[in-house]
Amino acid sequence: MLLRSLHRATAAAPPLKQSLSQLSVCRSMAAKAPKAANPTKGKKPPSKFDNKEKRPEELQAMTPEFAAKEEAELRRRLLAEDEKNPALDIGPHGGPLFSSASSLSLLTKDDTNTYVKFSMEELKEVLPEGLPMGMMKEFEESSRSAVLVRQSFIDLRDNFRRVADPSLVVNSKAPKVRKQIVLDGPVSCGKSIALAMLVHWARKEGWLVLYVPRGQAWTHGGLFYKNPQTGLWDTPVQAGKILQDFLKYNKSCLQGLKCNIHDPIPLGEGAGVGWPKGSDKMPISEETTLYQLVEAGINNTHAAVGVVVRVRQELSKVTSVPVLIAIDQYNSWFTFTNFEEPVTVRSFRPIHARELATVSRDVFAQ
Repeated sequence: MLLRSLHRATAAAPPLKQSLSQLSVCRSMAAKAPKAANPTKGKKPPSKFDNKEKRPEELQAMTPEFAAKEEAELRRRLLAEDEKNPALDIGPHGGPLFSSASSLSLLTKDDTNTYVKFSMEELKEVLPEGLPMGMMKEFEESSRSAVLVRQSFIDLRDNFRRVADPSLVVNSKAPKVRKQIVLDGPVSCGKSIALAMLVHWARKEGWLVLYVPRGQAWTHGGLFYKNPQTGLWDTPVQAGKILQDFLKYNKSCLQGLKCNIHDPIPLGEGAGVGWPKGSDKMPISEETTLYQLVEAGINNTHAAVGVVVRVRQELSKVTSVPVLIAIDQYNSWFTFTNFEEPVTVRSFRPIHARELATVSRDVFAQ
């Protein structure tokens, strides 16, 4: 109805008004007509905030990894500032949170449940074989290189201190001295950290230490060959790595120790090079030092496994310095390896760790 009334009113209007009405309609239609598309106007002009125009440091600031890194760095700075405030050094029962002992040798039972600080440079120097995963995780979560002093570590240290010096046993009620100890407990309860602290203490005290932070590496990966002379499986790749790690901290000590066993060392199949040509044994002279013995095993892949076995035998005969053998992940030596022996064309037999020459009970379980 409304549209029809407007139309009738327009038809009855005078010619001038009708022309004006038509002109008005034309103007209205012209105003509503779509404009021609401008090929350049529809594009968004480049912005100085566009990612392509940003500097690398501006893009990095937007990533979650960078934000987490910045947060961790801020926490470390705040912790460093807190350490300068004596009022914040409050531990259990109102005592200090950090021990004032300058070394692990000076720790007493009063330092139990306090923290002892390390520098990463010192740890890498004293434990070049590598730090246990539990210690690295604790350092990362706490943002500081400090570990908790537990009574179990003090007891462990004092036990081996009395092993090296029996005169320290003055109390008949003191715990019995044990030369062999197995650390047992739930996962992540601090066994690996206690063992690493014991190795750190022993080396600072001048002990000769064979430290294996990852015992499972002895039974997993690498090449393996059946040695017909021993009936055991040789792992020359692992043996070479064992000798290299043993030499990292103990080089100077081994240079001053001569071999006590002079029997020739049997050679085996080398890592990817087959059996040796010529002699099947490596002679050992009376002037050979333990350092030269280890070097021979590193340089000769055929002798690597035999040298590891001989080094263990030699360590049991060293009397001039205290000797400690510390094996982490020791439980992996009482189960199957990831090596398999072919039985038929389609079947394989898993090889147990006790069948490896480097892990055999005749070598380490004495």
